[in-house]
Amino acid sequence: MSSSSTILDRIMTRKREEVAERRQHTSEATLLRRAQQQAAPQPFYQTLSAIVTQQQPAIIAEIKRASPSKGLIHTHTPFDAGRIARSYADHGAACLSCLTDHDFFQGEDAFLVQVRDCVTLPLLRKEFIYDPYQVIETRALGADAILLILAVLSHHQAAELEATAHELGLSVLIEVHDEAELDDAHRLSSPLIGINNRNLRTFETTLATSERLAGRASADRLLVAESGIHNADDIRRLQGCGLHAFLIGETFMRHADPGETLAELIAALDGKVSQ
Repeated sequence: MSSSSTILDRIMTRKREEVAERRQHTSEATLLRRAQQQAAPQPFYQTLSAIVTQQQPAIIAEIKRASPSKGLIHTHTPFDAGRIARSYADHGAACLSCLTDHDFFQGEDAFLVQVRDCVTLPLLRKEFIYDPYQVIETRALGADAILLILAVLSHHQAAELEATAHELGLSVLIEVHDEAELDDAHRLSSPLIGINNRNLRTFETTLATSERLAGRASADRLLVAESGIHNADDIRRLQGCGLHAFLIGETFMRHADPGETLAELIAALDGKVSQ
C-alpha cells in the first residue's frame, strides 16, 4: 500500500499479531463450541431488507468510542455500551454495530457482549477481519453479522471468510470504497454491500462516493451507505440515488445520549422521506 495508507497498514499488522496471541490463549475448537452455544443469530440482512423494501430509511446505529483519525469521539464517562445500545433500540435503530478493535478504536469485545445482553436488535461486529478464526470468534461473542473490508482482503480471503460466516448463520456486510472493490463484491454471494464514503488511502470523506457507486451496483444487492452522514439532508441526498440503509456512528456518538440524537434525526426525516 502507499504511504498514505499507513494507518490501515498499521491496523492490519497489529491485527495479525493480535489474532496470533488470541490463538495461543483460546483454540479455534473452543471458540466453535462457544459459538454453537449461542442463541440463533438475529436476521440482520432480513431486518434491513424489510425496511428498505418500503423505501424507508433503515439506520444501523454504531457504538464507536474513538477512531485513529478523530481520536476520542464519545467523551462522556463512564462509557456504557449497554446503555447506549438500549437508547438506540428505544429510539428507532433498525440494527446495531459495535466496534471491538482496542488499539485503534478503543473498542472491546466486552462492549459487544454487553450490547448483546441488553438488546435483541441484530448486531454487527465492526472489526478488521482477515482470518476464519475471527469469524468464529464473532459468533462466539454473540454477534449476528460481520464486516468484510475488501480494501484489506484478496478475493480468495473474502470468499473463504464469507463461506465461514454463512456456515455459522452470520450475515455479511461487504465493504467497498471504489469501483474495483464493488466489482469484486459482485463476485461474492452476500446481498449486503456497504459503500464507505471515506477514502481509505486519504481518509477524506465525500457522499459522492455513494452516489457514484450506487449506479453501478446490481439491483439484487442491498446497499448501505457508511461514513460522512451527518443530518437529514445527507440522508435525503443519498435516497435520491437509491440508498435507503445507513450506518451512522460518529454523528451520534459525539453526544451524551447517542440514542436521543438518533431520534432527532428520525424526527427530521418524518414525513419527508423520498419515495
